Amino acid sequence: MSILSEKLADAYLNARPKYPIDWFTKLAARTGQHKLAWDVGTGNGQAATGLAEYFEKVVATDINDAQLKRAVKHERISYHHTPTTMTDDQMVALIGGDNSVDLIVAAQAVHYFDLSPFYNIAKRVLRREGGLIAVWVYNDLIISPEVDSLMKRLVDSTFPFRTPIMNLAFDGYTTMPFPFEGIGMGVEGKPIMLDIPHKLSLKGFIGFLRSWQPAMKAKERGVELVTEDLISKFEDAWGGDEDDVKDVFYKAHMIVGKLSASDIERHRKRFDPNCVVTTLKDGNNSAVIASVTAAAFAGVAAYCAYSARKNT
Repeated sequence: MSILSEKLADAYLNARPKYPIDWFTKLAARTGQHKLAWDVGTGNGQAATGLAEYFEKVVATDINDAQLKRAVKHERISYHHTPTTMTDDQMVALIGGDNSVDLIVAAQAVHYFDLSPFYNIAKRVLRREGGLIAVWVYNDLIISPEVDSLMKRLVDSTFPFRTPIMNLAFDGYTTMPFPFEGIGMGVEGKPIMLDIPHKLSLKGFIGFLRSWQPAMKAKERGVELVTEDLISKFEDAWGGDEDDVKDVFYKAHMIVGKLSASDIERHRKRFDPNCVVTTLKDGNNSAVIASVTAAAFAGVAAYCAYSARKNT
């Protein structure tokens, strides 16, 4: 995502909807444990606060300092600025180590990522047993026939300025790679469709337009799509004053997955050479000691212990 100015970061915070709590309830119910969640591309923490209701710890990361400064504080959320200069190993260590995360969420964000490196990191940190990754995007706003008609014209005007990344969002993630095994909540190429109810004022709606990435991208190229004339037309179509609030819906698209058996096997082969397992016999039970002989990655000791238990 482009780095937002202080003013536009405020507009972003005021205009974006809150994700329904039942989304997090359903996701948490499908994960094996509730120790650690990672909200990647957290923005101002909208998804992180939902995750904090169900997970002991939430690591929330973003490259955008302006938004992180406005993030909602919570005792179970730790926010981290993650510049693009960080290495994969640094990211993995910051998040919690290999095989450590119960749920990864990328809310309105993953289409901005360099997908291959992100998915590699996700597959490293995601817990092998019971870990899930969920990505979603909202790409349409339903307000009223009058406002929606103007919005469609604005959306169409962004076409020359869209990047391939933006088109992933406009396509509702139907064209985005998602190399994870489905769990019945969408798969690669076929997300599930959801509604996000929201209450939005005219002032908030204008803030949404001004901080909207396609409009910002056009402005970078010297074209102002959200003109004063257009804003005037939206105001007339909206009716009432700038504080007049309407019930609106954002149309969302979600995919949820887990590591495939082949991903888990690759991870096992990667780490097993670092583990030396000795079984000691006593009068009643077997005790397993796993020692790390070449601990190159965070979390390897825990994996060795898990592998040792599994193989005895």
